[in-house]
Parts: sequence; structure tokens; C-alpha cells
Amino acid sequence: MVVGSGEDRWEAELRALRQELQELRSEQRAMAQAIDQLVTTFRSLATHLGIAAEPYVKRESDRTRDRDVPGFG
Repeated sequence: MVVGSGEDRWEAELRALRQELQELRSEQRAMAQAIDQLVTTFRSLATHLGIAAEPYVKRESDRTRDRDVPGFG
């Protein structure tokens, strides 16, 4: 009977650790979202203040996939 109570104790501890791990993962996800929001905010502020510029992104219509690369034609 002593062995059974020891196993029950280990199983309870394992469940508690799994629950704590789930809580930590949830907190990490929330922190990652908050950090992403901060990055977006800082980029917007830097662009607004003229410290940084938005990266140039070509429109899809400007891209031609079948075009030869200069010098390799």
C-alpha cells in the first residue's frame, strides 16, 4: 500500500507541473503578442518622427517572373 500512495503523489506532482507548464506557455504567448505590439508601435513612431522609413515593397504587378536577369541573357 505504501507504493500506491507514492505513485499517487508522483502523479499529482506531475499533474501540477503540467498545469504550471501550460500556464507558463500561456504567459509566453501573451508576452509575445505584447512585444509584437510594442515593435509595431515603435516602428510607427520612428517612421512618423522621420527616424526610420518604411521599407520599399514592390507591387505585385511590377514584378515579372519571366524577365531575364540583366547580364545573364
